[in-house]
Amino acid sequence: MTGVERRHWPVGSLATERDAVTLTPARAGWSYTGLRVVRLAPGGHIDLATGGQEMAVLPLTGGLEVRVDGRVIRLEGRDSVFTRVTDWAYLPIDADARLSSPGGCEVALPSARASRRFEPVRIDAHDVPIEVRGAGPATRQVTNFMAPGAFDGADRLMCVELLTPDGNWSSYPPHRHDTSPECPVNNEEIYYFRVGRAGQDTTSPDGFAFHRTYTPDGVINDSVVIGDGDVFCIPRGYHGPCVAAPGYPLYYLNVLAGPGGTRSLAFCDDPAHHWVRDAWEDMNPDPRCPLTNATGRVTR
Repeated sequence: MTGVERRHWPVGSLATERDAVTLTPARAGWSYTGLRVVRLAPGGHIDLATGGQEMAVLPLTGGLEVRVDGRVIRLEGRDSVFTRVTDWAYLPIDADARLSSPGGCEVALPSARASRRFEPVRIDAHDVPIEVRGAGPATRQVTNFMAPGAFDGADRLMCVELLTPDGNWSSYPPHRHDTSPECPVNNEEIYYFRVGRAGQDTTSPDGFAFHRTYTPDGVINDSVVIGDGDVFCIPRGYHGPCVAAPGYPLYYLNVLAGPGGTRSLAFCDDPAHHWVRDAWEDMNPDPRCPLTNATGRVTR
């Protein structure tokens, strides 16, 4: 079974001795996007050679130090993806880096095959834009840490984080960005999910969510139960919604890249459901959003 045929990777199915997730473009069955989720024990480190892949260094839990190109970048990180927006770092192609963590950490390394070299950089959490998108039960938080316009010092890689309050829908209406004639750009996309528990900061191994990806011709028609730590690869087709079950808020990291010369998150909705956006004009956003910011959980 190839990576394209296997789009849903349950927790542990992409694990190695060190990594919670190791997904290369080859394993996904496409050309550009990849993802590692690395766990470092207290005092541990890993050495990276980025080669032809540019990367983001995104703390999920804990903090770490990044040594690259003669620089030392310290990332404060966070207790969990449900506690606050984090600082992060960008690593260019053809770089040798060492990641170390005195207290231990879990760090996501989204990547994309690239050809232009940019400079490594640290982005402070307070400089990461937060967007509340949708309305009513489709309200969610989008943390645009590596979206075009928010961060332009990369060749192909684009990433955002989504936080969906429990009971809400996100990635909705269903949309696509593939080779279909009506789509302005073609992007491969990875979803990396973490499931929380309402009122707590930790993730929940017992929690669950739902995700759908489909094509108009029915060749792809996936409606799957998502658990904490699952990965879903979207080679083409409409994707959405991602539904957070009541009691279980949902986080996911979106990793995108494609062959276009300009980084763009443009998409086209499934025309059958595009009308839903107009309905939001008469709805208020869910007051629980945003859930987090650079200083912590948002309380009201």
